[in-house]
Amino acid sequence: MRIMSWNVNGLRACAKKGFLDVLKKSRADVVCLQEVRALPEQLPDNVREPRGWHATFFPAERLGYSGVAIYSRQAPDRVETSLGVEEYDIEGRYLLARFGRMSVASVYFPKGSGRERDNSRVEYKMGFYASVFDKVERWRKSGPVYVTGDFNTAHEAIDLARPKTNTKSSGFLPEEREEMTRWFDAGWVDTFRAQHPGQEGHYTWWRQFGGARENNVGWRIDYVVASPSAAKRVRDAFIWPDIMASDHCPVGVDVE
Repeated sequence: MRIMSWNVNGLRACAKKGFLDVLKKSRADVVCLQEVRALPEQLPDNVREPRGWHATFFPAERLGYSGVAIYSRQAPDRVETSLGVEEYDIEGRYLLARFGRMSVASVYFPKGSGRERDNSRVEYKMGFYASVFDKVERWRKSGPVYVTGDFNTAHEAIDLARPKTNTKSSGFLPEEREEMTRWFDAGWVDTFRAQHPGQEGHYTWWRQFGGARENNVGWRIDYVVASPSAAKRVRDAFIWPDIMASDHCPVGVDVE
């Protein structure tokens, strides 16, 4: 079984750049999307309902903003979209699907930088992290859980090309990194790092200017994080940087 996650940076734009080809060639069973930035009815029919796929969307109330989705070969048994906190739920950032005992979540964690790049949204981001953590901690009691998505945080210096110049930037702030450490200390597993320990130069997001992608000056901020029972099933974890239809690239895991 393959689970893939991708911040598509606007699904309508990504669809024009080959999204359906990627979906077809991915050989995935579950595909989690973030930053969909569209209502389902705004999508072309073949993107909203691709043949052979069940698609579930959770858009933000604000048009053209945020939004998550899950495409799956098998229809989920149950879907959850609420964290129980209105200021988080209205932004369309959390979607969890149950397949038997297994849970797969597509989560678009907020940026902390704010509109003025003054880190004004870090408190909101930390609260969102805590709410998601509480939710998935409960789900892991009933079966394996995979939390996929754009976490908007590089956990360690190895996870971004220029750590020394970003210590005061949201995405690499001490409190953001400490929150991810809290997850891992509780038993959650960064599946890519577990499968590829110590490997440098693996990133999932690049700025859209200054030749960042061409020079691989990036950040690894997209993850598949697994509960302990889910991590035991992982046989490989991957990043596909050559897929160019977004400023992020797909990530994923192959599991038993």
